[in-house]
Amino acid sequence: MTDTFRVGLIVPSSNVTMETEIPTMLNDRPDHFGEQFTFHSSRMRMQSVTQEELENMDDQSERSATLLSDAHCDVLAYACLIGIMAQGAGYHEESEAKLHERTVENDAEAPIVTSAGALVRAMDRLDAERVTLIAPYIEELTQTVIDYFESSGVDVVDYETLECPDNLEVARLDQRNLLDIADGLETNNSDALVLSSCVQMPSLASIQAAEDRFGLPVFSAATATTYEILDQLGLSTQVNGAGSLLDGV
Repeated sequence: MTDTFRVGLIVPSSNVTMETEIPTMLNDRPDHFGEQFTFHSSRMRMQSVTQEELENMDDQSERSATLLSDAHCDVLAYACLIGIMAQGAGYHEESEAKLHERTVENDAEAPIVTSAGALVRAMDRLDAERVTLIAPYIEELTQTVIDYFESSGVDVVDYETLECPDNLEVARLDQRNLLDIADGLETNNSDALVLSSCVQMPSLASIQAAEDRFGLPVFSAATATTYEILDQLGLSTQVNGAGSLLDGV
């Protein structure tokens, strides 16, 4: 018998990557789990990754949660990391609580995952107190990400920011370059490498290759979000070839 789970994705209007990478991971799980996932999206308007647009976008998140709960999804994922982090330290907890409340009010209670919260909690799961990261944002927003991590007790020992404010352009970045970029960063003193700290910057095909090259846990906003989707559904967190975070242990 196959169990079917509905996954709701709250995404920026210009996002195309999370609706690609998350289904790829969930549909690539071993057949013996006997699962089927369907994916349902609600969009928040955002074209350029700027503080003003991110604030306006986040204002739309509650309506998106209500709309997705009309479909009685089994879990909802707010799939915009910087959209949460730009609102201030610890905001993922506030966002998760208020979006959950919208589903309760709609008589369709569902657990909420945010990519920001998922990434912070992934570092805790992997005992990663010092990390190296790659981000596509302008310098100011990358500093926002660094400050957010450091407010949660994680030191960023080195980073690269790609200065790419156009969200569709971020989706076109070639993930094959990520390993070369990481080669130029300090990783010897890091506990983990965040290969993509943005849900829009593709990285999935490079996660395992980066782990093999650098010999430390490698994850991304997308793999961390996938872990929490599975965890909230009470399922094994095993996804083949997606790094040690998703090894199912």
